[in-house]
Amino acid sequence: MDIRYSTADASPAERKRYWNEAVSQTYFSLDLTFRNEPRFDGSLNNWNLGTLSLSRLASDGLLYRRHKHHLLHERDESYLITVPERADVHFLQDGREAHCKPGQILVERSHLPYDFSYADANALWVLKVPGNVLRSRVVLPERLASLSFDATCGAGALFVDMMRLVAARLEEMDDQARTMSGRHLVDMLAMAVSADEKMLNPNASSVQMAHLHRVENFIRLNLASPSLNPQAIADACGISVRYLHQLFTGLGRSVSEWVKLQRLLMCRQMLCDPVCRKKVSEIAYEWGFSDQAQFSRLYRAEFGETPSGTRERSRMKSP
Repeated sequence: MDIRYSTADASPAERKRYWNEAVSQTYFSLDLTFRNEPRFDGSLNNWNLGTLSLSRLASDGLLYRRHKHHLLHERDESYLITVPERADVHFLQDGREAHCKPGQILVERSHLPYDFSYADANALWVLKVPGNVLRSRVVLPERLASLSFDATCGAGALFVDMMRLVAARLEEMDDQARTMSGRHLVDMLAMAVSADEKMLNPNASSVQMAHLHRVENFIRLNLASPSLNPQAIADACGISVRYLHQLFTGLGRSVSEWVKLQRLLMCRQMLCDPVCRKKVSEIAYEWGFSDQAQFSRLYRAEFGETPSGTRERSRMKSP
């Protein structure tokens, strides 16, 4: 559902409550501190992209705070990919501080408290991405939080251009086209951040990271193949199996475990997709799981619910 909010639709006495509700409905629960409450002005457009959403927020200076109590009843993690257009943004999360200027991309994580503020009137593009969707494109997306990335050239600039172009055409698109547009935006975002030096393992050389990047790309392109295993991956990437396992040291999962996780994440993405009508068994088979019972066990162990439970919960949340 596409929604537009404007403080012009609320009386001066109601603007604080109105804006707080608009922001919380669009993103998640936050506490707001207004720099000029009596004359505060703001507008917010939010567009649906399947399980993602794209928004453009313009307002006077504000401080947004995400507290621990906001996290108590929230199950699904998400990331806000934010691009300021007019003024700098100050961000603090998990002891890490960032100053994001126009021409940069900032990543915020929903499952940790944070402070987000801008002193002057600002306009922001924000892509809200479910954690499982981003995790299927970027290894350990937690590394992105509180980092800013260049959006003035290359893939970063193309990502921002795509956001603006998509927003201008969304009224002409059906649900399937919107969902596909959201996927393309996440793919471009992943391309923009994956090669950035901020994402490099400080204990790994540039050669190791180049090999790891090639391995990750090969795995994603071949996830549906039942024969995808460490030996096949190593052979395709021109490295030894031993070296392949070394590349994944420090990522928290072995090669086989990471392959399994990526398959589960792709299944979850399809189960959450409101336009997907495939059976659970068809989705599992499509992503390399030949044993339905084993798939269900692995899925529940990873996500804490059954595949059918994910689909039902997603349908209940859909407008």
